[in-house]
This record gives sequence, C-alpha cells and structure tokens, in this order.
Amino acid sequence: MRVAVLGTGMVGQAIAGRFDELGHEVHVGTRDPVATMIRTEPDQLGNPPFPAWHDQHPDVRLATYAEAAAAGELVVNATPGAVSLRVLEAAGAEHLDGKVLIDISNPLVFAPGGPPTMFVKDDDSLGEQIQRAFPGARVVKTLNTVNAALMAHPAMLAGGDHSIFVCGDDADAKALVTEVLTSFGHTDVIDLGDIGSSRGVEMYLPIWLRLMGALGTARFSIKVVR
Repeated sequence: MRVAVLGTGMVGQAIAGRFDELGHEVHVGTRDPVATMIRTEPDQLGNPPFPAWHDQHPDVRLATYAEAAAAGELVVNATPGAVSLRVLEAAGAEHLDGKVLIDISNPLVFAPGGPPTMFVKDDDSLGEQIQRAFPGARVVKTLNTVNAALMAHPAMLAGGDHSIFVCGDDADAKALVTEVLTSFGHTDVIDLGDIGSSRGVEMYLPIWLRLMGALGTARFSIKVVR
C-alpha cells in the first residue's frame, strides 16, 4: 500500500519504520519538511532527531501534511492529541475522504509539575471528534494503549501475546486495520465496536501512566484473558 504517516515524532517514526520494513510505500507528513530535515537536537525524551532516523529509512518520503495525505491510500494520525485536529485540517479533508484513517492519538495535556490530564473523556473522545470533523474519513482508533515500540513490534513483549483494540463505525475499515495490525505481529486484536468505544481506550491512559511509573518502564501491555 501507499501509506501516509502524519507526524515525525517517536510514534510516527515507529509506525512509518514498520510499514517501510514490510515493503509499503511510505510518505511521512510534517508541517515544514525543510525544517524537519535540518533538526540536529534530540526531542524532549532524548530520541534522535528525524534526520538520524531517516538515514536508516532512506526510501521513506518526507512531505507536507497535505502532500503525504494526498499520496496515501491509508492515512495514520501519529501526532500528539492536542494538535491532531489542526494537523488533519492541514492535511485536508479532500485528501482524507473515503480513506481509512488510523488514529493513534491520545487527548493528553502535559503541564509542568503534575501528571498529564485529559482534555476530553467520558462524554466524548478524540476519536469521535476526529470522525465528526472529517465525516468522509473512515476513522479507526487503535494502538494508543501501548508505547511506540510495541505498536510497531509487539513481539518484543511476550512474543506478541497481549491485546490491542480497534474502534470505528466502518466494519471494512476495521477489517483492513486488523490485517495491518496482524502484519505488525499483533496476535489478539479485539473489536470494541463503534467509534464511541474510543472513550474507553483513551481513558485507559491515566492507568497506563501510573503503571509506567510503578513498573519503571513503558514496555508493558495488557492481555484480555477469556
């Protein structure tokens, strides 16, 4: 497939890299490609700048959000939740119409001196807001319950024997995304229902953050035992 990954941070790099490894044509979207390619400083978490990652994935094409979205048959929103709607607006509704849009974002607000909070929760979700803002897109919420490394390479933990979820209104879109997740190595993909079920997986994030602190690592997941 031709895949557009919107976002050049840790999540965008992990997802774009995995699609590249699997032989897909990958376009990564950013606000300013020139500025992105001259970065030399690590990000806030100490991860290498995008050019260092791109050296390892020379076939990945860097473009503006709109150019990447136009090129992709499948679009992935790998941006922070606080800017997701603005990024998707920059990508252009006309470039999203009819396409499956994988939404990985979480509605988190990071404030100094305290834990992150959520700017939308039990009576709505960011996944629903994206679907309402772009009714022509076929939004599927997934992968937001694990860290970037496990999104792309789930077998790094317990041989991939942990659960991941899909939420969305379009059954065919969820089926396609499930195929993608399986190709990544996810072995237990659970369909939670319509896009409204995004509320549950997004509200899991406060627990995820506490678990990360308690365990001292972000490399963990959950398994639904049945």
